[in-house]
Amino acid sequence: MERLAGKVILLWGWQRALTAFLSGAICVFAQAPFDFFAVCFIGFPVLVWLLDGATGEAPAGFLRRLLPAFATGWWFGFGYFVAGLWWIGNALLVRAEEFAWALPLAVIALPALLAVFYGLATAFARLFWRDELGRIAALALGFGLAEWLRAVALTGFPWNAIGYAAMPTPLLMQSASVIGLDGMNAVAVFVFATPALLAARQRVKTGFILAAAMVIAHVGYGFYRHEVDVPSGEERLTVRIVQPSISQTEKWDVEVRDRIFRTLLDLSAAPPAQPEDKPTVIVWPETAVPFLLSQRPDALTAIGAALDEGQMLLSGAVRREGDPESGAEVRYYNSVVAVNHAGELVDASDKLHLVPFGEYLPFGELLRSFGLQQVVESPGSFSPGTARRLITLPNGMTALPLVCYEIIFSSLLNHLEKRPDVLINVTNDAWYGDTPGPYQHFRQAQIRAVEQGIPVIRAANNGVSGVVDGFGNVQDGFALDVVGTLDLSVPLDGPKSYYSLTAGIWSWIALLFFAFLTAASALPLRRRSN
Repeated sequence: MERLAGKVILLWGWQRALTAFLSGAICVFAQAPFDFFAVCFIGFPVLVWLLDGATGEAPAGFLRRLLPAFATGWWFGFGYFVAGLWWIGNALLVRAEEFAWALPLAVIALPALLAVFYGLATAFARLFWRDELGRIAALALGFGLAEWLRAVALTGFPWNAIGYAAMPTPLLMQSASVIGLDGMNAVAVFVFATPALLAARQRVKTGFILAAAMVIAHVGYGFYRHEVDVPSGEERLTVRIVQPSISQTEKWDVEVRDRIFRTLLDLSAAPPAQPEDKPTVIVWPETAVPFLLSQRPDALTAIGAALDEGQMLLSGAVRREGDPESGAEVRYYNSVVAVNHAGELVDASDKLHLVPFGEYLPFGELLRSFGLQQVVESPGSFSPGTARRLITLPNGMTALPLVCYEIIFSSLLNHLEKRPDVLINVTNDAWYGDTPGPYQHFRQAQIRAVEQGIPVIRAANNGVSGVVDGFGNVQDGFALDVVGTLDLSVPLDGPKSYYSLTAGIWSWIALLFFAFLTAASALPLRRRSN
């Protein structure tokens, strides 16, 4: 192992860049749908050894001395994000005649931008680089901070955070209920990078003992929470999820929109297999209604006719405020609307976290002057909602709608005045076809359920739809491109989540632990130098 590490440390130029790129790329196989986390025990030790050799010239300035470490982390991140996010380009091919030119921006430029965060992680770690255990702790802290920054900077995009690699099954997801994804990012990097110590001339047992303790605690707490500390499940909500699998090429086609709407109604009105499974709530996917409901009162009447008394429809829909004919300002929202059995629009919750370039154009007027437009076809650019809004269900329970990738943000629920009984995630992943993207999206919804201890009801246009309980267990679901309905009874008295009860403070405690470990590892060296 020492000989291998020595060869990696001495790599230079394009060989160093290629090795870092490949080390990052193979780590993608630890994410859904592959879940082969063992590859990270290769990728991260190689990254450590590459950083061992990433030393700048002594006379150079502060930033120039960090540049080799930054470049190493950037190439690692570039490989990771190219291999993990290439499927985003599929969205541009749906309307290829308009957006195919932008394919390199999605599959090259976006990963290059995201790789900057990993470059910052390794540059930060290199500031505190020490022999043996200290450098592993510094790397874990650097990645923990970088992943947090990736979730908040430039509107945030924490897709495929490293911590997900350590949570491939419900048993191994339970630690997220304490330290959240932010804490798991640092823990995962520490454990994955620890085998780099095998190349040390003086082997440090402390590193392996700490890594083993983290793994034992991770698995042990998972077993306790998942298998022992189980609520009664007496409070339940009966729900029907509709997955229509409408082709993205015809979703907004005016000639077929009535047929699409009729398909949704027929699926919703079908009798359940068992009379006692009659749903209280029916959920349609994101922008399922292929027109503005405000322009089609007949559609609301049809929805009311399809619902029985006491039932409610929650559907993704485009919502408009303002009348263009009156000259008033018009705003469009990507929303979840609630319709009762009388065909009345009784509530709505608007998406707050919009996708740049997908749902709106940053610097819209300027970019439109160059002929650019948003990828998502809609009557106009979406406006963000002003506040998270809970929707009260017919049984008195409350639901928090999260539209599309809003479900990937850990901190969304940390500042709500009232805790919802269930999370409703509506999405349309048909943009991405049969690629890893929809499976990665679903996995992140699973982790949100565990973090919050709240079940997630997920309706996706073409999949992956399903119900996830507060432990991350998938009660049932539909794979990609299946057409049908899921009738399920969802347990609402979920497990306690220390992460949600403390507004995520345990994530920062986990990061502080690695900061302490980094500092403590440096102290003996300083004493010897005095």
